[in-house]
Amino acid sequence: MIGRKLSAWQRAGLLDEQTAAAIRAYEADHARPLALWAVIGIGALAIGLGLVSVVAANWEDIPGRLRLAVHFASLAALAVLLWRGPGERPWAQEAALFVFGALGLAFFGHLGQVYQTSAPLWQPLSLWLVLFGPAILLRGASWLTAILLAGVAVWASWAFADTAGPLFGAEQRAGAAIGLATALPVLLAPLGAAMRGRDGRGDFWRRFEQLGFAYAIGCASLVAVASGFGEPDGDGLFSFGARMAQVVVGLAAAALLVGARRDRSGQALGGAVAGAALTILLSRMVDGSQLGAALLFMALWIGVALAALHGGWRDVFQLAVAAVAARLVILSFELASDLLTSGFGLIVAGVLILGVAWAAVRLSRHFAPPREETA
Repeated sequence: MIGRKLSAWQRAGLLDEQTAAAIRAYEADHARPLALWAVIGIGALAIGLGLVSVVAANWEDIPGRLRLAVHFASLAALAVLLWRGPGERPWAQEAALFVFGALGLAFFGHLGQVYQTSAPLWQPLSLWLVLFGPAILLRGASWLTAILLAGVAVWASWAFADTAGPLFGAEQRAGAAIGLATALPVLLAPLGAAMRGRDGRGDFWRRFEQLGFAYAIGCASLVAVASGFGEPDGDGLFSFGARMAQVVVGLAAAALLVGARRDRSGQALGGAVAGAALTILLSRMVDGSQLGAALLFMALWIGVALAALHGGWRDVFQLAVAAVAARLVILSFELASDLLTSGFGLIVAGVLILGVAWAAVRLSRHFAPPREETA
């Protein structure tokens, strides 16, 4: 494919023959045998599944302590491998680090099965974050390990929120604890922003920043949608205490983002996260109103689009335009539910969908920032 592209660029006068030859030579030296790697991956997967099947078939016949010993020995061997450093194959260390973390998660479940113990889910997940999180923070280098750590952090926070009621008793205290727990993953964004540029793993920390930002916007969007079906005096996640805790954490994360990254992208990130926090605060005012919830959702994503324009994030801007367009179409169905039972209503809805899609494409083409690396 690169050969056809280079030939087309040469015919268009974008490249001279010498540059095209240099590019071809570079690509030939750095080519990756994807087909071969795919075959190797399939073979390794088959072996792994076979081993799992053999162990599963004889699971009850293997002494529990022996299983735990083998499990722990595997963790120790991977720890030694990780301690030695990446060497000439950093991708191998990244894969080993992911497997190390996954085996660590499985070890807690294995331990509980052997000794017939149980505990609230947030406790082993929090212990995993304490024991395995530092290794990922020190050695992680890609999306793979960043998503693993962020995913466990989100999982632990929501698992804790499920049990916060009995732990704290009083409704307001329980609500504040739930809101605080579910808001904490937003702090991944300022953590990534603060650590970018401090070592050679800028991509890894940028992933944390993006994941925290996505979590903030995603949670605010869900709250905005759910508020259309709720009541002003909700409990649990939709209680006043929970929402206020989420707002405080969100505003704090926004301030930390602006302080950590003193550029246009940092300002855009901080503004968008602050907008997500304010959306959660305002959602209390529209509880039970589908129209109010829809307007609040669209206001949030219009804010994200404006932040994307300020920060120069092309893909985020296009996503925001698509989100507003999709919500507008859904709102039209909600407001015209009676008309939709007739053929005329379906025609109107179809025309509206096409019009919104056309407007979204035009907006994305004319106002989206130039294509470059997002925050």
